[in-house]
Amino acid sequence: MTSEQTKKRSADDFKENVSGENILILHNDEVHSFDYVINALIDVCEHGYEQATQCTIITHYKGKCDIKKGSFELLKIMKDALLERELNATID
Repeated sequence: MTSEQTKKRSADDFKENVSGENILILHNDEVHSFDYVINALIDVCEHGYEQATQCTIITHYKGKCDIKKGSFELLKIMKDALLERELNATID
């Protein structure tokens, strides 16, 4: 496989993953601290600090936030990890 084919395949895989209909949603629970949720999003979803903070604030004020898009298989792993940390998450 040439370098160009590898780049094209990687780009196609990325488009498929991003354009997938699956969304991981974090729901507010009024129990955990902001720091706890931020650290969970960094660890589980590989968010940067700013992204994790923004998602936490949105979840707090709006009741929920889309935190990740992708394949069901990937999101299921992340959802289960969040549930293990006693956070409320669903996949739509």
